[in-house]
Amino acid sequence: MLSLPPTVRVFVAVEPVDMRGSFDALAGAVRRLGLDPVDGHLYLFLNRRRRLAKALWFDGSGWCLLAKRLENGSFQLPPITGETAQVQIDGTTFAALLAGIDFTAARRGWYRRPRTNASTGIDSTRRL
Repeated sequence: MLSLPPTVRVFVAVEPVDMRGSFDALAGAVRRLGLDPVDGHLYLFLNRRRRLAKALWFDGSGWCLLAKRLENGSFQLPPITGETAQVQIDGTTFAALLAGIDFTAARRGWYRRPRTNASTGIDSTRRL
């Protein structure tokens, strides 16, 4: 489990990025988003198919690069409103995104058991 300090913000690039690049290429992508790559925040990039993710972070002494490839499925972003180049998410959403949790999936409803008569064990809502 990856835990981030509360002062670190996580920015996700909405547009896909060429994943052949490493530290310098991703730092350039951060600058194209209008952000500063050495400010201590974490920047997440996805490829076109959203099966590969790379996170770039500068901790003050050097660059950190985290890469993850999903074997099945794709990374799903939380709902995005408006035309924006990046979206800010919290650490919990970042961990869920890296775990491959689908934010667009329908929520599962509650299952209610039919009421039964305690003395006879017969379902009182069932029609004969």
